[in-house]
Amino acid sequence: MKLLVTGGAGFIGSNFIHYWLKNYPEDFIINLDVLTYAGNLENLRDLENNQHYQFVQGDITDEKLVNEVVKGVDVIVHFAAESHVDRSIKDSGAFIKTNIEGTRVLLEAAKNNGHIRFHHVSTDEVYGSLEMDSPKFNEENPYCPRSPYSASKAGSDHLVRAYFHTYGLPVTISNCSNNYGPYQYPEKLIPLFITNLIEGKKLPVYGAGKNIRDWIHVDDHNRGVDFIIRKGRIGETYCLGANNEKTNLEITKLILQLMDQGEEMIEHVTDRLGHDLRYAIDYTKAKNELGWEPQIDFATGLAATVEWYKNNFAWWKPLKQN
Repeated sequence: MKLLVTGGAGFIGSNFIHYWLKNYPEDFIINLDVLTYAGNLENLRDLENNQHYQFVQGDITDEKLVNEVVKGVDVIVHFAAESHVDRSIKDSGAFIKTNIEGTRVLLEAAKNNGHIRFHHVSTDEVYGSLEMDSPKFNEENPYCPRSPYSASKAGSDHLVRAYFHTYGLPVTISNCSNNYGPYQYPEKLIPLFITNLIEGKKLPVYGAGKNIRDWIHVDDHNRGVDFIIRKGRIGETYCLGANNEKTNLEITKLILQLMDQGEEMIEHVTDRLGHDLRYAIDYTKAKNELGWEPQIDFATGLAATVEWYKNNFAWWKPLKQN
């Protein structure tokens, strides 16, 4: 099988490529990535000479290029996205262009080149914010995005569904909770806090740190995408979570403990604009229909992530200087 992976030099995409070629070594992957600040070919250095892997630098909004690279592809796995909420609050333009227009270009190419199987990777943030006592998000929740980032992802999800209903394009969508693991750009909470402590810097916790996220290891997420590609019903959405609801302050203290640091390293800072209170995913549908559920215990996964950043100073240090 031949796959086109968009955004494959990013955090989740590069881990997906490693996962896929490890489990399906006879398949061929084309990685299309424009290499923004969050795209890093160092993530895939070990695959440079792999005959089953090809990198193409380019923008998913480039219609001519996209139509060229999709020829002969069996599956498009669409990870490429602008994804940092804080950046979307400061400037939403790139998010609209990449997340909505880029998805449209890919869908058109899939439609016009033999109705290529299309899997779209999205986020739980499209559902909005949960109250403390509310049930977890599932596939039936209405969309209620609250940041330019989540609004752009919601728009792209709707486009994917529209191409299924209007053109019969064979699509699936996954909405996942917060990912963590190796190769995550150090602007995100877990790698930022780990690398800050390595550098002797304090940990900037938004507000009181009471905001809650459900954390899933990137390898569990990518197993879920694999299960959806192989077993998922066309036209369906699957939520991927891990039952790991933690407040930001709890995450902070866990990282401090793992790195033998005290709570004096915590620095409470002004809260983010429109900061959603809680995200949590009910993955019952994926479990019942696909036989998928997360396998990596959070304590184990977090400890391994801390060790990865400790051992890969040369990877993340230049990124924090950008």
